[in-house]
Amino acid sequence: MTPDLARLLDWFRPHAAGGVALAYSGGIDSAVLLAALATLRHESDFPCVALTLSTPLQRCAEVDEARVLAEGLGVPWRKIEANPLAEPAVATNAPDRCYACKRLIMARLREVAQGFTLLIDGTNADDRRATNRPGLRALDELGVRSPLVELGLTKATVRALARELDLPAPDRPATPCLATRFPYGTPLTEARLRRIETAENCLRALLPTIRDLRLRDHGDLARIEVPAADFPLVLDRREAILTALRPLGYRFVTLDLAAFRSGSFD
Repeated sequence: MTPDLARLLDWFRPHAAGGVALAYSGGIDSAVLLAALATLRHESDFPCVALTLSTPLQRCAEVDEARVLAEGLGVPWRKIEANPLAEPAVATNAPDRCYACKRLIMARLREVAQGFTLLIDGTNADDRRATNRPGLRALDELGVRSPLVELGLTKATVRALARELDLPAPDRPATPCLATRFPYGTPLTEARLRRIETAENCLRALLPTIRDLRLRDHGDLARIEVPAADFPLVLDRREAILTALRPLGYRFVTLDLAAFRSGSFD
């Protein structure tokens, strides 16, 4: 066992008896926490639950992917429904959308987690150092603990822990919410969110070797972001991409010469 895994397990032990509720998205950060909980339950049973939100802002497949891993590790799992689009700041895609959304969904999880001593999430140390993460303020306000932050564990360390814990696809890229594909001020609707999900699924099927890929939605214009080294792959599939995206309502399909960058609308 590596020192980092030992530290993570040690962080949990004093809290286990009171119960731990994990905000579990299925991403690699929360999956590592899930696997740590599963490991500790082999020592002694204690109350814990993995809570996965189902919202219009996610890919439809995410909830099932999260469920499969939780069930495989033997951690109790629950799907929690929430609709951030009911929050005006989210529906109008205001600049403080992320804070309003995180506040709403974490308050929902806080209600569900009553009776558990801890509600935790998978925020890592790199997330806390990022310059534009307004949602983190909601975690502080609601008393959500982040073990990876408290232990100073970065994304690279989390991926190493995922490999040590034998989790699937430890190097998979992040999958931020679908709202990040739209410019601020563009109203968010379920129809628009499902369209961008369908479009990105088409692109990933056509470009399976590209790790970092986003489709940014500008109405009838689709802006594709990939790393510059992958531009030739996109151009090689130009006709197939047009055939896939135009029926979705994108009259114009562009390749962004500035290349992939996370949070480009920020």
